[in-house]
This record gives sequence, C-alpha cells and structure tokens, in this order.
Amino acid sequence: MQAPIADEETTVTVDEALAYALELHQKARLDGAEELYKRILAVLPEHPDVLHFLGVLMHQRGRDDEAIALIQRATELVPGHVGCHINMGNVLAESGRLDEAAAAYRHVLSLQPDQADVFNNLGVVHKLQEQWPEAETCYRRAIELNPQHVSAYNNMGLLFAAQGSIKEAVEYYCRSIAMMPGNPDSRRLLGIAYYTLGRIEEAAEVFRQWLEEAPDHPVAKHMYSACSGKDVPARAADDYIEHTFDRFAESFDSQLQERLSYKAPEIVTEALEKVLQAQEAQLDILDAGCGTGLCGPLLRPFARQLSGVDLSGGMLAKAEAKQCYDALEKAELTAFIAARKDSYDAIVSADTIVYFGPLDEVFGACHGALRPGGLLIFTVEKGEGRITGDVGYAINPHGRYAHTRAYLRGAFERAGLIAGEMLEVALRSEGGEPVMGWVVTARKA
Repeated sequence: MQAPIADEETTVTVDEALAYALELHQKARLDGAEELYKRILAVLPEHPDVLHFLGVLMHQRGRDDEAIALIQRATELVPGHVGCHINMGNVLAESGRLDEAAAAYRHVLSLQPDQADVFNNLGVVHKLQEQWPEAETCYRRAIELNPQHVSAYNNMGLLFAAQGSIKEAVEYYCRSIAMMPGNPDSRRLLGIAYYTLGRIEEAAEVFRQWLEEAPDHPVAKHMYSACSGKDVPARAADDYIEHTFDRFAESFDSQLQERLSYKAPEIVTEALEKVLQAQEAQLDILDAGCGTGLCGPLLRPFARQLSGVDLSGGMLAKAEAKQCYDALEKAELTAFIAARKDSYDAIVSADTIVYFGPLDEVFGACHGALRPGGLLIFTVEKGEGRITGDVGYAINPHGRYAHTRAYLRGAFERAGLIAGEMLEVALRSEGGEPVMGWVVTARKA
C-alpha cells in the first residue's frame, strides 16, 4: 500500500509509516505510535491493520470502549482475520465482558480449530465464570495440541486450586516447572499452593531455589522473606511492587472485583462519608496507592481536587482512563507524601498500607501532608491471632503485612495523629475464605 503520508519535511508510504508505528508500539512509546496510527487513518480510514493495532493500543491505555469499537471495525473489514478476533477476545475478557469474550474465542476456533493458545484463553474465561468442567476441557485440549504449553499447565493448576484441590494443583505446577525450569510464574504459583496448604517451609524452599537461580528477581526475594521470615524488609521493595502490579494491571479490576469480592474501595469511602456527613466536593483528597483507580469514582463526589499516586505505571494508565483524577503521579508513597506539606484535607488508602511493616515513617509523612483537622483513612490486614510477641506487625506468607489494633494506636500517637474508629471488616476473599482487616480513621489535631 503506497499512498503517501506527508509533513513539511518528509513523505513516506503508508507501509513505511505503519512499520514505524509498530516499532514505536513494541517499544511502549505509545504517544508516538498513537499519533502515527491516527495519521494513517486520516489518509486511509478503513485500513484494517491500523484499526486493529490502534485498538490494541487503546486497550493498553485503559480505553476499552474505543478499543473494542476499533477492533470490531477491523473484523468487519476482514472477517477471517484471526489475530483481530483473538485480540477482541483478549480485550473483552480483560474488560470483564466474559460471554462476549468466549464468543470471540469460539469464533476463532471455528476458523482455526488447532489454536492451543485460544483454547487456553477460552479456558481462562470459563474459569472466571466458574464453569469448571468447560475450563478443564479447554486446558486439556490446549495441552493435547501443544504438550509443552506451560501456561495451560499453570492454568490447570489454578483451576484445581480454585476448587480446593491443592494437591492436584501442585502436580500441574511441578510439571510446568519441569518443562521450563526458569519459568517464574510456575515457581510463584507452586509457592502459593504450598503456603495455601499450610506447608510454609516447602513454600519457602520453592522461593529459595528460585532466588538461587535468579538472585535479583524481586518476587523471589520478597516471597522468600515472607515465607522464611529471613531478611524481612521494612516494606515491600519498589521493584517488587512495580513488577507485581505492572503485570497485574490489565486484569486487576476484574480479578479483584469478580473473583475475590474485593471491597476495600467501598469500605474506605463509606468511612470517609461517615465522618464528613454529606459534605460534597469541598476536599483536596489524595488516593494513596491508587492502583487502577477503583477508589476514584467513589471519592470524586467528595473532592474539589482528587490526586492519585502509585508506583506501577501500568496501574496508573488504567486509573487515567477512568477520567476522575485531577492529577496522577508515579512515585514511592512515603517520599511523595512527605514532600507535600499541608496539602490535603484527606488521605485515603485502600489496601496499600498492607505493603508496609513499621508505619511510623509513613504516618509521620501523612501528618505533615494533612491540613489541621485532616483525615487519614485506610485498610490493613488484621494481625490479631497471627502475630506473636510485642512488635505488633508481621509479614504473612502471601507477602502482605498484618497489624494489630494496639500497634496502630501506638503508631498514631507517635506520629501526632488522633485515632478514630477501627472497625473489623472483610477486605476480600481468598481460597474461599474472607481476609479480615481493619478500616481505620485518624485525624490531625
């Protein structure tokens, strides 16, 4: 395709422009890729490949409605374009539109019935819908088509784990490790399976072996500390947070809300509303550890200025797409807050303090950043019944920290904050069991 695209200095063909746009896209230079895709469409508005790739990019930016419309148009122009239908299924699945995703994957299989990856993806959709037999059939078919399909083995393990068959899950994780010894997903999942069974020492050994092979891997390092109790950091390291949540960003909302009954955003917002008693749009609020912005739409009615901060660039891209924040920044939480003296009427944090052990530094930063009378509202996991000794906090085998009420009250006092309510709540569900925590309110005098 040789139609020219010109600017003041150069003229290139559409094929050359598309090749360069794809290069930018693959290097995650999304602004440049998006601009170039749109310039091509200005010349050839029905170019199926450009519509398709721009749709993928829109999904990466969290603009899923635009993504679906673009990819849908590409499939209408080239009905047999398997790649378009696969990406349509991927976007729909990650947007939580599971029935439509399943239909897209089934359409691909009607065109090319030997696609192991598509059977694997369809199995994931069935698992999210808790259609266990259908998911198992898909994973088995993927393995039959490709006996070395590591992801299908891992997903089969996840399927058994979701049904409480942890021993069977361990078998599949071990088989995937045997096929690809260096695969970090298999190592991580095997460790999770062992600590879910209560076999903490075996989980620690999995992470130790992984760390021996990959000494700098942030997940291996953090999870070995969590399961062994050795070299436990004061808080989760920046590279662990970035690595974990960047990889989780695409499916974060649907995974938490649909599979884990995640309630922390609603819990902290209800606590804020209870204190404010119907004041609206008057506060400068910081969503500390905003992630994909699940708290954003809930906090917006109370905010004159709503800001968010997070370490994960992938998560922030999703938060930006929700279009409810006035400002978003990628930064480490404590340093960011400490640099903003007297800036906020409220700091709200849903399931972020769980990545901190000692809290004096972060609470001190919050005290400085709050205006007089300002509110700090957050969730933490409950330490009572898990923590021995006088420290008042400890890391759990799953890698998050738990805190006791007594420790939280002492940390508030040391930071100059006045403790308010501490209510016991169920934050989410894991392994079919509620994860209990505290929703905590404090105020600057």
